[in-house]
Amino acid sequence: MQFKDFDLDPRLNEGIRRSGYDEPTPVQEKVIAPAMEGRDIIGSAQTGTGKTAAFVLPILHRLLKEKRSHVSALIVTPTRELAEQINDNIDILKSGTGIRSATVYGGVGANPQIKALRDGVDIIVACPGRLLDLINQGYVKLDKVETLVLDEADRMLDMGFLPDIKRIITYLPVKRQTMLFSATFAPEIEALAKNVLHNPKRIAIGLSGPAHTVSHALYPVPQHIKSKLLLKLLEHTATNSVLIFMRTKYRAKSLAKKIAANGYTVTSLHSNRTQGQRQAALKGFKDGTYHIMVATDIAARGLDVENISHVINFDMPGTADDYIHRIGRTGRAKRSGDAFTFITPDDEDLIRKLEKIMGQRIARKTIEDLDYNAPKPKHIPSERNTGRPRGFRSPRSSSGGRKTSGDRKSSAPKRHYRR
Repeated sequence: MQFKDFDLDPRLNEGIRRSGYDEPTPVQEKVIAPAMEGRDIIGSAQTGTGKTAAFVLPILHRLLKEKRSHVSALIVTPTRELAEQINDNIDILKSGTGIRSATVYGGVGANPQIKALRDGVDIIVACPGRLLDLINQGYVKLDKVETLVLDEADRMLDMGFLPDIKRIITYLPVKRQTMLFSATFAPEIEALAKNVLHNPKRIAIGLSGPAHTVSHALYPVPQHIKSKLLLKLLEHTATNSVLIFMRTKYRAKSLAKKIAANGYTVTSLHSNRTQGQRQAALKGFKDGTYHIMVATDIAARGLDVENISHVINFDMPGTADDYIHRIGRTGRAKRSGDAFTFITPDDEDLIRKLEKIMGQRIARKTIEDLDYNAPKPKHIPSERNTGRPRGFRSPRSSSGGRKTSGDRKSSAPKRHYRR
C-alpha cells in the first residue's frame, strides 16, 4: 500500500515526505482509512509504529477540505513531553498548509498558551489539568470540536487523570469523532470507551510483545554492584545514544552524577526537574549534546528520539507492560536496538512472565572483568536511594550467569561521548 491509496489531500504529501515515511506503517494502514471516513476508533499499537501520524493525517485532511474558524480537533495526552512531541509531528505533517496548532500543559507560564489560543488554532494538544484551567477561565471553547483523540489512555488512568478526562468530554459536542489509543485495557478504560465511542472500529498492532527489532539481554547482578556493571557496559559496548531507566527520581539524579564523574555526557529526566529543565534535557538528548539520559518512567511512554541504540533497565520495571514500553524507546521505525536489564533474584517472577510473552528464554550475560563477589557497603541505602518500598528485604546475592562469547571485551574504540 502507498499513501496515495488513501486519497489524502495532496498538500499533505510534503509533510509525509519530511516525516520520512516511504510507505504507510501497519498501524497507519489500518487507522487512516476508517479515520478519514469519520469512524470512531479504539486502537492499540506499540510505540515507534507511526501511531501519531495515523490519527493526525486524517485530522489534517479534514481541516484542508473546509476552512474552520474554531478549534476543530482536540488531542489529550498524559505528559507535557508527549504533548510537545505530538505537536512537533503535527508541525512537520502540516508543512505549508496554514493549519495552526498549539500545546496546552502545566509546569510553564500560561500566557504564551493563552496568546496562541486567542490568535486562533485549529488543533489543541493538551494535558488535562491545564486544559481544564483554561476552559474554566474562558480561554478555551470546545463546543465545535469535531475530532477528539485520547492518546495513551492507560497512562492517563495510571496518573489519575480519568476524572479530568470525563469532565473535559462534557464540554465537547455529543456528535463528534473519537479515537482512543491505549496499550492496555483495564476495566476503567473499557468503560470509558463504551461511554464515549460509538460503534468503534477496533485495531490492534503488535500488542503481544516487544518490538522484533530489539535484542534483549539480562544481567544478573547484586544490587550494590549495579553501578559498576553499568560503567563496564558503557565502556565495553559500542553505543550511539543510551536511555537508562531507574525506579525513583532520587536514584536517577544520583546515577547521572556518577556517570558524569566518569567522563560521559549525561542528562536526567524526572519529576523533580522543572519544565524548562526537562525540555532542555530532551533537546540535548535529541541533538546529541548528551549521549546518555537517566530517566524515571516519566520517559517510558511516547518519548520519540531517533537513533537510541540502547535502553538499559538499571531497575526492573514493575510490570511486563512497563518493560515493553521502556524498551520500545529503541528499535523504533524498523531500526535495530538493544535492551539490557539488570536483574536480582527478586525479579525472577517478572522475567518468567516476559519470557512467556516473548515465547523464548532471554539470554543471561555477565561481564568478565567485574567482581560480582565484591562485599556490600556497610551503609545500607535508604528507600530514597534503593527505589524499593519500605519494608522490602534486600535481595540475596546473585550468582551471576553463564558467560557467552558476546560478553568478552569489545575491541571497539572508546565511545565518542566521553569528554
